[in-house]
Amino acid sequence: MTITKRVTFIAKEGSEAKMKELLTAMVKPSKIEEGCLLYDIFQYENNPKKFMAVETWRNEVALDGHKASAHYAVYKSSYEPYCESKYSDELEILG
Repeated sequence: MTITKRVTFIAKEGSEAKMKELLTAMVKPSKIEEGCLLYDIFQYENNPKKFMAVETWRNEVALDGHKASAHYAVYKSSYEPYCESKYSDELEILG
């Protein structure tokens, strides 16, 4: 069963560039992880403070591996000073 997550980030005023840098740094290493089917970051044109990460993992084991990665640890320890709010949706898709 694949797992797709959509995570929305709202950057603090003046922190848009730093938030984009931190989120974009996750793309390349995440895409080469075992079990990563999709991983992309989008910035809203009509609201540059708003970003969305869309990621799909082969299964829960792959997602857990991602959460245990070094680049995930850097992101988790770095994003909060630049983020006003964060929320996510998770979909489990059979197949």
